[in-house]
Amino acid sequence: MRYIDSLYQNWNRLSLAWQFIIVGSIGLLSLMLVVGLWVTSQIRDGVIRNSASTTALYVDSVIAPILPDMRKSQQLSDTVKRALDETLDQGALGKKLASFVLWRRDGKVLYAKDAALIGQTFEPNANLLHAFGGNVVAQFNDLDENERKERKSPTASLLEIYNPVREPWSGDVVAVSEFYEIADDLQGTLNSALWSSWLLVAGATAVALAMLSGIVLRGSSTIETQRSALETQVAELQLLLEQNSALRERVQQASRRATAINERYLRRIGSDLHDGPAQLVALAALRMDSPLLLDPAASPSHRKTEIADIHHTLDEAMREIRAICTGLVLPQIEASTVAEILRLAVAEHERRTASSVSLSLPSRLPDLGTSEKISIFRFAQEGLNNAWRHGLGKGQAVKARVTQGKLLIQVLDRGPGFQSGSCEGLGLAGMRERIESIGGHFETYSSPRGTRLTITLNIEDQK
Repeated sequence: MRYIDSLYQNWNRLSLAWQFIIVGSIGLLSLMLVVGLWVTSQIRDGVIRNSASTTALYVDSVIAPILPDMRKSQQLSDTVKRALDETLDQGALGKKLASFVLWRRDGKVLYAKDAALIGQTFEPNANLLHAFGGNVVAQFNDLDENERKERKSPTASLLEIYNPVREPWSGDVVAVSEFYEIADDLQGTLNSALWSSWLLVAGATAVALAMLSGIVLRGSSTIETQRSALETQVAELQLLLEQNSALRERVQQASRRATAINERYLRRIGSDLHDGPAQLVALAALRMDSPLLLDPAASPSHRKTEIADIHHTLDEAMREIRAICTGLVLPQIEASTVAEILRLAVAEHERRTASSVSLSLPSRLPDLGTSEKISIFRFAQEGLNNAWRHGLGKGQAVKARVTQGKLLIQVLDRGPGFQSGSCEGLGLAGMRERIESIGGHFETYSSPRGTRLTITLNIEDQK
């Protein structure tokens, strides 16, 4: 059972072409043997039959004039026997025949080259009976050594022929001549015909097998190529499915983080409004109930000073509200280039902080979509804010360059830095989510000598 399973597995490992070649070869070889045997049998029978008919006609033409009227004479006279002896022992016919027997219908031997057989009666065999029916019967005999000695034949190849002897005027069979023709030439002719037929059948089989194998090999090659391409496509599809699954997971995580970050942004805005403008407005409201304003006896100068302080407090609250709104509202950047956006972010930061920022831009920057432009502006804005707050505004710089189909933008400072990976505040987390949401890469590096924030965007996809 294991052997059969192993054989079955090995068979399945073969390609379709090799399976066809093996099975087709066995089938065509079997067919070749069947056809070859049939063709050679037909050729052998035809050659023997034609040769026997020719020889029988020749023998009949030689001995017929010698024979008496076999219907009237049931015995051969000594004169006829002597004539047959002379005819069959001499000339071309004597060299051609190895044995000769003349039979009567009842199985009696009327004449034989072996004189001891004359006058004896034997049971007629099938060939003899068939010949008395008017048919020439022939069969090819390959004699062994004993048969050769018994028949005194100089060769092993003999053609045994039973030829009906007919009465000239009635056509009735009156006797049968049995003789053995020396068939060396016939053997050579027969062998040549058989070899030619086998070569022809084998050649036709080989050509058919080669043509069919070529067609199957071509088809198998096409199938293998298509199978390889299909496997490659399936592998690529599987990879895409895995990437889509990972991307979907990233999107879900980004969505959850974005929700949390938005909530933190709202809390920060609420905290900024509560701790800044709200406190100032509350202070102004309390001072509105000051005795200096409500008491008619209060000094006008003190009342004027109190009113001025209230105005100052409200003006300060308004400035803080405007500052918060400035950080939330985007400028008109849809029609701006990337270079103009970076210059705008740097200019607003310098105006708001009264500090200096080094800006390094290449001669040409790619044109990007609105989402990318917004992300770049927020990155520069938040990066410079961090450089001002945490880097003390030292060595503030913004750099941009294009390399290998990617746009790199960096915000740098020479502040005290922070321990990389120890924490990521709201600003950095928001920048990371914003950049990754558009397919970019966000990277931070910090050391005691300063901090570097880098984003990388693939600009080949924007073409």
